[in-house]
Amino acid sequence: MDLQVLRFFREVADGATVTDTAARAHLTQPALSRALRRIEHEAGAELFRRSGRVLRLTPAGHAFKMHVDDVLDHYDQGLRAVEEIVAPETGLVQLAFLRTFGTWLVPAVISSFLELWPRARFELRQHGEALLVDELVDGTSDLVITSRDPGNPQLVWERVLVEPLRLAVPPNHRLAHRKKAKLAEVADESFITLRQGYALRETTELLCAEAGFAPHICYEADEVATLRGLVTARLGVSLLPLPQTATFPPSPTGHPALHLGVTDVRAERDIGMAWAAGRTLPPLSETFRRHVLATAPLTLPGDYAG
Repeated sequence: MDLQVLRFFREVADGATVTDTAARAHLTQPALSRALRRIEHEAGAELFRRSGRVLRLTPAGHAFKMHVDDVLDHYDQGLRAVEEIVAPETGLVQLAFLRTFGTWLVPAVISSFLELWPRARFELRQHGEALLVDELVDGTSDLVITSRDPGNPQLVWERVLVEPLRLAVPPNHRLAHRKKAKLAEVADESFITLRQGYALRETTELLCAEAGFAPHICYEADEVATLRGLVTARLGVSLLPLPQTATFPPSPTGHPALHLGVTDVRAERDIGMAWAAGRTLPPLSETFRRHVLATAPLTLPGDYAG
C-alpha cells in the first residue's frame, strides 16, 4: 500500500466521488476502485458502503481513517521539515486568523514579509475564535491571529496591538452629527452584536456593563460586516472596529453607518498571535511570528488617531 493510494482513500472518505477523485488523479474509475479494494483486502474489513453516487465509511472505515490521517499528516510534516532545512526561505507558513482581519491586518503583514522573503508560501484559513484554537491544538496551523487570549494552557498568546472600537450608529441617528459620544447615551437602544462565543460579543457586554447598563440585543450575526449592514439599515447600534478595506460595499441608500469615538469607557479589543506551547515552530514560521510582532503595530491607519 503506497501513500498515494492512502490519499485517494482519504479523499473518498471525506466525501468525494470515485469518479471525481479518479479524474483529479488522472486514473480510470475502475483503476481507483481496484486500489480501494486492495486497501480493504489489506485491512481485512469492508471500509466503504455505497450510498447513491458516493461511498460512505463503515465503522471499520472510520477507525481506519483516523490512523490514515495521522500517517499522512506526519509524512507531510516530515517533508515540510526537510524542505525547511534544505531551503528555509521557500518554506510554507500555515496561518489561521479571525475573519475580520482578512481585509487589512493579514494582507499587510504578509505583504511586508514577502518583501523580505519573496519565496515564502502561505496556507491561509479563516475562522471564528473557537475553531482557531482547534487549528493550533490539532497542528493544522502553525500560528493564529485572533482578538484575545484564548486562555488555553496548550497555547502561548502574545498581544500584537490594540484596536479601537467605535459606536456604530445609523445615518439618521440622533447622535449622527457628533464625532464622539458616551456609550451610556445609547443604553436604552437596541444593540446588534455577534453571537455568543465571539470575543467581540463578550467585549461589548463588558463595556456596556462598565458604562452602567446591560445591552438590549435585538439582532445577532456571525460576521462584523453583517453587523455593520444591519446598523446601516437602521435596525440598531453596535460596537465595531472601523471598516478596514477600500472595497467595503456602500450602503444601498448611499449613507453608511457612522462610527463615533467612545468617551466614557475604554472601547478597544486586543489583537494577538498564538501558537502551540512546547511545539517548535518551523524556521520560516518562527521568522514570520517575529515579523508580525515587530511590524503589526504599524498597520493601524491614521484615522484611528484621536
